[in-house]
Amino acid sequence: MSAVLAERPHGPIPSRCGIGLRAEHYRDLLERCPPLAFVEVHSENYFGAGGAPLYFLEQARAHYPLSLHGVGLSLGSSDPLDREHLRRLKTLIQRFEPALVSDHLSWSSIGGVFLNDLLPLPYTEETLAHFSARVAQVQDYLGRELLIENPSSYLQYSESAIPEWEFLAAVARTSGCGLLLDVNNIYVSSQNQGFDANRYLQALPAAAVREIHLAGYTINRYPEGEMLIDSHNALVSEPVWELYAHALRQIGPRPTLIEWDSDLPPLDTLIGQAGLADAILARETADAA
Repeated sequence: MSAVLAERPHGPIPSRCGIGLRAEHYRDLLERCPPLAFVEVHSENYFGAGGAPLYFLEQARAHYPLSLHGVGLSLGSSDPLDREHLRRLKTLIQRFEPALVSDHLSWSSIGGVFLNDLLPLPYTEETLAHFSARVAQVQDYLGRELLIENPSSYLQYSESAIPEWEFLAAVARTSGCGLLLDVNNIYVSSQNQGFDANRYLQALPAAAVREIHLAGYTINRYPEGEMLIDSHNALVSEPVWELYAHALRQIGPRPTLIEWDSDLPPLDTLIGQAGLADAILARETADAA
């Protein structure tokens, strides 16, 4: 174990593109070791005490910087923070030394029952105080910065009085957290809710953005019209690539991740998408110089 740990890359993740690592690609990735900036995994998939997932993550960590992306903290819930979940997350962090740790601007539990989704919050002053305090508690427990990702949305609460972009910026300001900017989510939500995606980007504190996510969406068609779904099962769309380039011009280059969680393609498809993101990063960086 010590020999593997000694080979780990340390330090911040470079402003290039990585991919989400899923079990179907473990062996292919480790046999080929393509030149990716980093890999990202869902934290909760590695909460076990042993077994194949931890073994393969240990091998991947010897070659790549790591980002841990959580889906289970349920930060917006009125339930108490799950101390056992936090303990397992801290153990995972101590073992694998990730460069980035993140979760979502959402909730997913009520009365101790977890729902299989990341549900939206009402954007009110009361929710802002509650959510920011919870983020601060988690950061204090973990002893490090947590990144909060903007959600995809399909409805709005009538009680919401704060635009999502202002709410997210206020969370970063009041809790001291970082931000994970999901460009696909901004585009999906802007199309579903009818707001200006560029306005969203302009409102965010650039210095707080630590990572960017890119993914594909699907379109559901109804008699009333279309709805975009953040499905993570398709190529990044051209409008999202364009919004990504605009985001880089707004905030500067950042570590970027290609997310693909279902209907998984061959590893080469993800590597190809990462290459497209790297090309945009290089172009925008050169233009800004």
